[in-house]
Amino acid sequence: MTYIRFEASEAAPGKSPTGIFGLANGLARAGRLTPEDWAFWRAGNDWYDAAYPDPGAVDPSLFDKTLNPVVSCWFRLTAASHLLARVPGYLDLLDRYGIGWVERRSEDPGVILYADEVQVVVRPYDTTSPRCKS
Repeated sequence: MTYIRFEASEAAPGKSPTGIFGLANGLARAGRLTPEDWAFWRAGNDWYDAAYPDPGAVDPSLFDKTLNPVVSCWFRLTAASHLLARVPGYLDLLDRYGIGWVERRSEDPGVILYADEVQVVVRPYDTTSPRCKS
């Protein structure tokens, strides 16, 4: 099984790089998006919210920093093609605002804490350098 993740090109030490949805959400919350980009972001987030489960709603402990200080979310490549089809719009948005991102793929991104048909939430094996095996 191959997993795929789009994330910030850099992260603070001991933290997973922020994923593209978190990066886009940060731009929106900071009021940095143009009205057109805000409309794209809002419509995209609404679509994703309806298209797949929110792991944090299923298990609120996943993102509890006391229990799981470092986690990251990955799409299952084989199960998420319809979800991945909308990712380029988010990547274009990040590019327009100068936010660096990278694409990562892994057969084994970490200890799986949550899994459904389209995604996993993992704790990276090495939380001092949370990068997957390439």
